[in-house]
Amino acid sequence: MIDVKQQMEIIKRGAVEIISEEELIKKLETGKPLVIKLGADPTAPDLHLGHTVVLRKMRQFQDLGHKVVFLIGDFTALIGDPTGKSETRKPLTEEKIRENVETYKSQVRKILDMEKTIIDFNSRWLSPMTFSDVLKLAAKYTVARMLERDDFLNRFRAQRPISIHEFMYPLMQGYDSVALKADVELGGTDQKFNLLVGRSLQKEHGQPSQAIITMPILEGLDGVNKMSKSLGNYIGINEEPKNMYGKVMSISDAMMFKYYELLTDTPVEEIAKMKADCESGAVNPKSVKMKLAHLITSMYHNAEAADHARSEFENVFANKGIPDDAVTVTFDHAKLKDGKVSMIGLISDLGFAESNSAAKRLIQQGGLKLNSEKCTDEYVEIARLNGEVIVQAGKRNFAKVKF
Repeated sequence: MIDVKQQMEIIKRGAVEIISEEELIKKLETGKPLVIKLGADPTAPDLHLGHTVVLRKMRQFQDLGHKVVFLIGDFTALIGDPTGKSETRKPLTEEKIRENVETYKSQVRKILDMEKTIIDFNSRWLSPMTFSDVLKLAAKYTVARMLERDDFLNRFRAQRPISIHEFMYPLMQGYDSVALKADVELGGTDQKFNLLVGRSLQKEHGQPSQAIITMPILEGLDGVNKMSKSLGNYIGINEEPKNMYGKVMSISDAMMFKYYELLTDTPVEEIAKMKADCESGAVNPKSVKMKLAHLITSMYHNAEAADHARSEFENVFANKGIPDDAVTVTFDHAKLKDGKVSMIGLISDLGFAESNSAAKRLIQQGGLKLNSEKCTDEYVEIARLNGEVIVQAGKRNFAKVKF
């Protein structure tokens, strides 16, 4: 195991806060492998790059020789963490939780060394608890302390309902640390309150309090909101190489350096130099971003897939070509209206928009191109289309339509 100073340099990279750094150093100085806990509720089937920020930190602990426990919150998922929610969260069914658990286990293999990973489930100790046990646990925390959590306090002040079972969530997550005798718990900055509850409950149970490490929340493709599948601004770790590559290329130049820091092992000195070179004009930011896209695609697929994704991206966007797998369809003339083709209907029929209203918004926002030329007309005379046209909707949807 490498010395404590070197370990701390690795551990601190990208971290927002360590509580407390002094405590963590003392734990590391014992020379014993520490128990590193990371909990995840299987509330959705797919993991995205936002999830990997903390998973990669866990892998670093793994590589440093520590004992990592990936805790699947199959019991806590029945309640759902209300973090950041303005209303009571709907619980998942046990069947859905089981489905999501299986996909989680298969996806984390892309990041963690599964031979050195302990996968546990908090139903193992939470399910057997009696009502008396629950009351004893509830007695160890006050309502006033619960209302220190921003989302609870905001809802209380706005007179929006807070169900009693929601107060139980931080207690259950905290008790997980007691059950595992965790030395360190990892989580996003939005989990800080819950992680602190774990420290408090460990002390109440006569255990040394865990150190906690919070990692930043990764913004999605829009560069503003937290990466989220529900917001459509995410990059899934199981996405096809071409989509993954293309999505990385769509992020802003400013955001790409945060992605380098949190999603890759690129040395911080190298990242700083790339940033300085881009700002001075010595290097084209696009080339730096293409390197990032290739690196991330290689991590979750392989170098060959990343090479192909890069070639296809260059073909589509640099050479104004179309992807190799673009579909070819024949237009149904029965759908003509006064000799005109409805672009809204065409986009929807091709599956490039979820609804007619979404197709209309795409056109209005300049997202439709015919033969590489922007089209803002909702109806186009068929005579103008010359028998065949390449339809592009958004950045990645292409089709060859024969008329």
